[in-house]
Amino acid sequence: MSSTKGKAPRKGALQEGQAAKFLEGKGYQVLQKNYYSPFGEIDLVARQGRYLVFVEVKYRKDSKGGHPLEAVDAHKQRRICKSALHYCLRHGYGEQTPCRFDVVGILGEEMIHVEDAFPFSG
Repeated sequence: MSSTKGKAPRKGALQEGQAAKFLEGKGYQVLQKNYYSPFGEIDLVARQGRYLVFVEVKYRKDSKGGHPLEAVDAHKQRRICKSALHYCLRHGYGEQTPCRFDVVGILGEEMIHVEDAFPFSG
């Protein structure tokens, strides 16, 4: 991971940290934050039981710009899936590893966790 020393914090880093703590409180083991691949970024990579879980975190201060869960459209899902495949190949996870895609939406102070939010789409 790169250092943010001397740099402004990434937009959304605070919310991603909150989501990581929330998931850890539910028994998830967060393996990595902000995994970058040639296809895009995955906010959180975690383990929950036998599942390798790729988590997208979306934040909205209020609902004026729409609900945060609506921001994970088909295009974003495809990019996350390609990045997840890259992660699995790079870290030695084979086809036998069950994977899942979760979304954590944060609307103001409310946190909504959707397990298995969308299927893999290559």
